[in-house]
Amino acid sequence: MALWVWLSIMAAAAQTARTAGQKHLSGSMSSWSATWVRFVFGLPFVIGYLLVATSGRADALPVLHPTFFMWCVGTAAAQIIATVLLVHLFSLRNFAVGTSYARTEAFLTALVGASLFGEAIDTAGWIAIVISVVGVVLISLAKQGVSGMALIRSGLNKAAGIGVLSGLFFALASLFLRRASLSLGDPDFLTTASMTLVTVVSIQTVLLGGYILATRANELPTIGRAWKACLFVGLTSAIGSGGWFTAMTIERAAYVKAMGQIEFVFAIAVSTLIFRERSTARELVGMSLVAVGIIVLLLYAR
Repeated sequence: MALWVWLSIMAAAAQTARTAGQKHLSGSMSSWSATWVRFVFGLPFVIGYLLVATSGRADALPVLHPTFFMWCVGTAAAQIIATVLLVHLFSLRNFAVGTSYARTEAFLTALVGASLFGEAIDTAGWIAIVISVVGVVLISLAKQGVSGMALIRSGLNKAAGIGVLSGLFFALASLFLRRASLSLGDPDFLTTASMTLVTVVSIQTVLLGGYILATRANELPTIGRAWKACLFVGLTSAIGSGGWFTAMTIERAAYVKAMGQIEFVFAIAVSTLIFRERSTARELVGMSLVAVGIIVLLLYAR
């Protein structure tokens, strides 16, 4: 399999672990602080990735330019908003279902990418994305059933709206970060991906950190006391983001996101094994459709 596929799988696994860690933290601090933790504790690790990725270069590093910073700021802002919305979902739905609402981002990434960014998706690619999204919807509706009324209620309730909005901002973040990385014009994808990642995480750390200091400074001692959990969230966030940024530098964001749907398998496993939440038959069917979508993507999409 191509390198971007393995990077996507690694990122999905790390993201599942990070999200579980954030769920744990959200019980003792606000969504904003739980979100900031992933950036501030992840920054040293992404800097390490940059140092390793560029250590063997004979040429000078690419020159950073205004367009690059514009895309990075857009990525940082979109990801902050999306993550806060995702963490907030934990108070509205259980772990696996809440996560699945937000993962409408795979379809939204394809739609926005094809419409506004010229990232063409072939027929097989669209089929793969749609199949996996149907699987996601089944997972989302598993706790309510899949009747017409249940579908309407799910589409109109607060959790669904927040989840879709979160997915849209995650989609924009993915498309923006790919533009930022490609704008550096360097053939070494490890260099451009790691430079983009460090820039984005630095911006996120400063922006959200300023907001935390101004509005939630009383939560800083709580963060300090939970440093072990925060370090876990930071590490898994850095691994996940490193995988996503690098994969999206190599391949179209929509395909990377479609491959990333494998996270649902990981999320339900974590939900069942760690949080003791029961998975239904419909969730298992949804997982199967996600798997079929990924197989179609890998075998037929170009």
